[in-house]
Amino acid sequence: MNVKFTVRVLGCIVLVSTGVMILPLLVSLHEGTPDKVAFAMSVTAGMICGIMMLKATRNSNMTGGIREGICITVFSWVIVSMLGALPYSLSCGVSYTDAFFEAMSGFTTTGATIFTDIEALPDGILLWRSLTHLMGGMGIIVLSLAVLPFLGVSGMEMYKAEVPGVTAGKVTPRLHQTALRLWVIYISLALVETVLLKMGGMTLFDAFCHSCSTLATGGFSTKNNSIAYYHSAYIQWVIIVFMFLSGINFSLYFLIPKKKLREIFSDDELRGYIRVITFSVIGIMTSLYVTGHLEGIEYILRHSCFTVVSVITTTGFVTEDFDKWPQFARVIIILLMFSGACGGSTGGGCKVSRFQIMYRELKSEAMRLLHPRAVITPSMNGQPLTQDTINSSTAFFALYMIMLCVGTLIMSSFGIEVLTSFTGVLTCLSNVGPGLDYLGAQENFAWLPSALKWLLSFLMLAGRLELFAVILLLMPGIYKR
Repeated sequence: MNVKFTVRVLGCIVLVSTGVMILPLLVSLHEGTPDKVAFAMSVTAGMICGIMMLKATRNSNMTGGIREGICITVFSWVIVSMLGALPYSLSCGVSYTDAFFEAMSGFTTTGATIFTDIEALPDGILLWRSLTHLMGGMGIIVLSLAVLPFLGVSGMEMYKAEVPGVTAGKVTPRLHQTALRLWVIYISLALVETVLLKMGGMTLFDAFCHSCSTLATGGFSTKNNSIAYYHSAYIQWVIIVFMFLSGINFSLYFLIPKKKLREIFSDDELRGYIRVITFSVIGIMTSLYVTGHLEGIEYILRHSCFTVVSVITTTGFVTEDFDKWPQFARVIIILLMFSGACGGSTGGGCKVSRFQIMYRELKSEAMRLLHPRAVITPSMNGQPLTQDTINSSTAFFALYMIMLCVGTLIMSSFGIEVLTSFTGVLTCLSNVGPGLDYLGAQENFAWLPSALKWLLSFLMLAGRLELFAVILLLMPGIYKR
């Protein structure tokens, strides 16, 4: 383990995240709100910490491998969350446990909150909540790779450890070019959505904050009632479109300038993603129409689409309290929390591609039983699936289920109802945000015991980093030669 290299890169990441914190500091200074002191202290602490880490490792060997990559990836999220919690703790009158939970929820784009009155928060804090989403959505490491190309050998290891999905590959020859182009696409979509939301009647501030949350599939809003506050069909449809776009593998956007639209729409995962959304919307619409929970075809269609896309992309915005919907609709919502969006998107969950891989392997295994001498190889996008890819998907799902069951048992041991415990763990592990029952769309996480907030913070981090990066960090072997 090259400790000096690891610490030096972490110091750079601390400085990058601290630099972003200057923006809400400027807003609070402009408005003269009390949170300006908290942001000034936080920026100062971040700068001192980052500079000290760089000075202490100025003669370090800037090379590393998979061990350094995993350590940098995991510790960077922990450190920036510790730093990002300071403004909440210093200005909002909450404990550091609550502040860390909120920061981790923001950076991992989970969207679970401990604040009971969001509209009472100053604009500086609201902007910081949205910026944590913006940084966490595309990834702190990917952001750092875009502006710190000197990371060298370990760069690809960190990129693979952080980018969600079955595989992580470069789409340009140079890794920092890949990171930079991903961020250009990401920010461009956010700016376009900001303009469209502004045209729909939102203030520029609210439009930008909601765009950050949408593109990051995070879910933090500036209003207590989330998107339902605006009572605007136009705003809801705009957000539906951009949530859907955020759930697509961002590498497909690189094919648009090359006019490879046929290749984009022939992508197996994208087609599966669209099918899941379509069938889920039809199922929920039918359930709502038959039971009479909502009235009006357009109204039912809009809220069904919004909820389905919000949950499958793990954004977590709400327009209706789906916890009061029929049982059939709620079961679909729980299944969508498992599914998640496409690999390589900003969404969480298990990813559509993993379910496709496991389904095709099960289908192939069934065919092998019928035809023992046949050579049957499952494939995706016309390419045969390697055994490593199949094993990786199976192992991920097994670990996901183990963590879900253990987390549910731990929460239940605190006397919390089973549905609340199950969906609370599920929504944090999949980075969705709202769950069901006492952690539903109209509830928050403030009432949970501190121990469970730390547990859920760990699950949010594990879910954002695809489980294995966090688990490997707990194994002693990673620190040995």
